[in-house]
Amino acid sequence: MITFGSAHVSIAGILAALVIAGGVGSTLYWMLHPPQSYVQQIAKKAESELAQMVGSLIVAFSPEIDSSHMVALAVKLARGEKSELLALYVIEVPYTLPPDAAMPAEERIALDALGAAETIAGKNNVAIRTETIKARSTKQAVLDVAKREKANLIMLGSFREGKYSGAPLSRIIEEISADAKCDVLIGVEGKHGTLLLTEESLQSAAQTA
Repeated sequence: MITFGSAHVSIAGILAALVIAGGVGSTLYWMLHPPQSYVQQIAKKAESELAQMVGSLIVAFSPEIDSSHMVALAVKLARGEKSELLALYVIEVPYTLPPDAAMPAEERIALDALGAAETIAGKNNVAIRTETIKARSTKQAVLDVAKREKANLIMLGSFREGKYSGAPLSRIIEEISADAKCDVLIGVEGKHGTLLLTEESLQSAAQTA
């Protein structure tokens, strides 16, 4: 028992008051800072992973990989996340030719593909860099550039139509996906899909419908 003037306070009473005050305080804190639900935790994690994933994007082309329909999606991602965007065209040089051999037909195709990518990006006010590389291996060239650029995402289209009749994925696409140190997004253009279309294409389709 502790005496303060005419007041008598017991140790037990003090402890009880402290316990009650602590309980009230913790309850108020819980009410003001409720724990995140499982769904909120998953959403927060996904948001964080998305921010990291789309920090640097590479859209890869080659004579065997048609990624033209992936450019619109890449532009949308880059614009929304203010990401760096690189369109890369790899010309695979056969061993029967020197590494820097002139390949005018392939170089013209590369120029057209990258020019189209620049046009789509420009119409959407997205900065884009383009690069053409001659290499012995398309897979290794893509992976080397991804490493150099510290890419967070490589975007690949499907196997170029007309050179392969069957599944839309080729050995090169599978090898890049298997060995890449970052995420790889493979897009197969659907007959009635709209995700990979530009806004201009969507408006044009709506007018003709």
